[in-house]
Amino acid sequence: MTGIKDVAERAGLSVATVSRALSGKGSVSPASRARAQAAASELGFVLSYHASSLASGRTHNVGLVVPSVHRWFFSAVVEGASTALLEAGYDLTLYNIGENAAHRQSVFNDFLLRKRVDAVIAVSLELSENELRQLHAVHRPIVGIGGPLPGASTIRIDDTAIARQATNHLLGLGHTKIAHITGHEAYDQDFHLPGTRRTGFEKAMNDAGCPVRPERIVSADFTIEGAYAAARQLLAGAPERPTAVFAASDEMAIGTILAARDFGLRVPDDISIMGIDGHDLGNVMGLTTIDQDAKGQGALAVRTLLGAITNGTPLVAADTQHPTRLVVRTSTAVPPADAN
Repeated sequence: MTGIKDVAERAGLSVATVSRALSGKGSVSPASRARAQAAASELGFVLSYHASSLASGRTHNVGLVVPSVHRWFFSAVVEGASTALLEAGYDLTLYNIGENAAHRQSVFNDFLLRKRVDAVIAVSLELSENELRQLHAVHRPIVGIGGPLPGASTIRIDDTAIARQATNHLLGLGHTKIAHITGHEAYDQDFHLPGTRRTGFEKAMNDAGCPVRPERIVSADFTIEGAYAAARQLLAGAPERPTAVFAASDEMAIGTILAARDFGLRVPDDISIMGIDGHDLGNVMGLTTIDQDAKGQGALAVRTLLGAITNGTPLVAADTQHPTRLVVRTSTAVPPADAN
């Protein structure tokens, strides 16, 4: 059987250089990397990560835990992380825990402790002290996405600030009758995302001296379908129709656009609508949004972890605020002249 020594002899390189060249780990000149790859191809040699892990104690595998793969934000984070891991020569193990508490317990109390992964990325999950303690006990670096985790490195956006920014965009256009579509209470668990964004909305409205009417705040399930139904109820039942709607996610904003069309309302001539996320459909729908770069958050989590793993240094417990960007498209404009 062809071994790495045979490849090294064929390429005229050291075994260590060939190992670095084929694994993508460490510094190797482009010429040496090309020679090693050519020799490996000629001899039909594939680097064994199993043997490598036995020697180094690393699995070259990162565990990524998400609440759901069906929601756009989570799937975008997975895409960003998987691309970065693939480029670094690492495998990805995805744990989709859903709403099943038993699945979450199995992942954090069993699967992640079997030493089959080198590190863990937890997305939008507020880990308990016990979950964090067990991961630290088996020396698995952790990066959280979505909110602060005690003793772990985290990446998040300022949800209150961006909700205020979104509302201020509408206020700046001259809107005062602004409605808000928030998330159901069931989604206000880990890191309290719906409540946090609603707080930002209400703060901006209060600062502008605009009343926040209870009938102009409705909740949905962060899906297009759920927001479509909620927005129809909002637009049909309000004694005084809002001139703008700020939705707590892009999918809910898209559902609101579809509902507005059902009532013969033109966007943005009759009603302005905006969201938060940077959803792929935003450009197609002409949706004004605040792009939180979900793929970039996933890639940054990987770079943070691999930096610590490669250098063999403990991961610094730091809370990193990821930049966001207001993207103005055609779904928002000044209100009709007689609206206010």
